[in-house]
Amino acid sequence: MKIFLLAAAFIGCICVTTRGQVQSPPPREQSNIEKFSAKSGTLIERQFVDVGTLHSIEIKLLILKDLMSAAKISGVRFEYNTGSRYGGNKSAFLDPDEIDGLIKSVALMKNNIFSSTRDSYTEVTFKSRSGFQAGCYFSDGKWTAFVQVDKYDNESMVTMRPEDFDQLLSILEDAKKKLG
Repeated sequence: MKIFLLAAAFIGCICVTTRGQVQSPPPREQSNIEKFSAKSGTLIERQFVDVGTLHSIEIKLLILKDLMSAAKISGVRFEYNTGSRYGGNKSAFLDPDEIDGLIKSVALMKNNIFSSTRDSYTEVTFKSRSGFQAGCYFSDGKWTAFVQVDKYDNESMVTMRPEDFDQLLSILEDAKKKLG
């Protein structure tokens, strides 16, 4: 009887241990502006400045200031309402050092990629730290441009014509000027 109870306890421990080892998805990387905003023990002022809208994606400057230390950080915020009842508002942030990379990527797609053809399905994508993506894909003989606010949520992807990247480029350049 003791052996039976000991064996049952041993098997129970193994079951509990293996159940606790379920793998979770990797932690989501955060932009510097998100890290600054998440600081505890501070008084943060958030200022939202409208820059433009592209296919119902609102693009704003986000300026954060720690009122206790006078530290300040800013970046670009992309916000999109997916229309979903659960978690319908999605947002992503670009740090100032990522804005130049996105501007160069959009210009490269406009000037080189959209005028080319491919033999098979092809994707070209810019990704930010916070999960924002902008890019294009070649399918059925044509390029389709897209912006995806949350890389883990396909409902946050907005497809558009390649010509719409002219407006995106203009908005980004305006945002960069306003950031200084």
